[in-house]
Amino acid sequence: MGTAAATHPAVSYVMPVYNEAAYIEAAIDSVLAQRYEGPRELVVVLGPSTDGTTERVAARAAADPRITIVENPQLSIPVGLNRGIRAAAHDIIIRVDAHTELPADYTSLGVASLQRTGAASLGGLMVATGRGRVQTAVARAYNSRFGLGGGAYHGAASEGPAESAYLGIMRRGPLEQVGLYDEGLKRGEDWELNFRLRAAGHLVWFDPALRVAYWPRDTWSKLARQFRATGIWRGELVRRLGGRNSLRYFAPPALVLSLVASLVLLVLELTGVVSGWPAWLLSPVYLGPVLYLALLLVLLVRRSSGERFADRLTFVGVIVVMHLSWGAGFLRGVAVGARDAVDRSRIES
Repeated sequence: MGTAAATHPAVSYVMPVYNEAAYIEAAIDSVLAQRYEGPRELVVVLGPSTDGTTERVAARAAADPRITIVENPQLSIPVGLNRGIRAAAHDIIIRVDAHTELPADYTSLGVASLQRTGAASLGGLMVATGRGRVQTAVARAYNSRFGLGGGAYHGAASEGPAESAYLGIMRRGPLEQVGLYDEGLKRGEDWELNFRLRAAGHLVWFDPALRVAYWPRDTWSKLARQFRATGIWRGELVRRLGGRNSLRYFAPPALVLSLVASLVLLVLELTGVVSGWPAWLLSPVYLGPVLYLALLLVLLVRRSSGERFADRLTFVGVIVVMHLSWGAGFLRGVAVGARDAVDRSRIES
């Protein structure tokens, strides 16, 4: 009994949910279908959904005693996660999202990695997938170094210490030691939690054997709102933590600033306000946008087997929306703080 408990300790899955009727059934199924010998429970932290999600979750909880519902009227992910963790019965917390589907061996591999490394928090790869042209292009951008890029969980090949962990398989003790998730944040809560864990001397680990299917936003407007909100909250974290943020976060806002500067300079040149040597002196301002346009052109003409031009064009459009929405949001967050900015991509169609 003791050996089994040590090898397969009990786990609590914590899933914040709001307006996810199209994805919630598959997400719950993937949790309940885990091939894991230890005790398990699923704590669904439920926001006041308006699309039928609440009824679907209630029906699943009524039919399966492993599912517990915790209410989250504030619609705050960090608040909901903390409520779920406090309601959880077990010491290993596995965060899952309604937009994700876990492979059947996710828990067994993750718990084994947690025990082997002694990490406080670990995660694996986000493998974005999509249906239809737009969501498929968004998924491709998520998986591309040109889209999100930089973070280990978007494509790193080897395991090791990490800056953050996607979703997170975590130990309750270290989480409680650092005060759980920061409830003052609306986005970026995972990165900020793992930052505090690392600052407290705990190990955060990346294991590419863990692969999670993720369904990204499926419309242009949802994508833009999501990335603008994420950029705003990253700007807020830069205000709080300064240079302790990775340099890769500063690339999209630098692009936005260079685009604005280039447009201003172009107008001044066309109207004759700036000419001659001052124009030549200021011409390096165009370098950033020109290089970015060159990159987009390469992505547009580079063809994969069976791929249509319309697919490549949509992919390039998605890249631009991601970068500009995130960069503009970041600048706003740095300038005035996040204040009450929220991700409205699940609230509005």
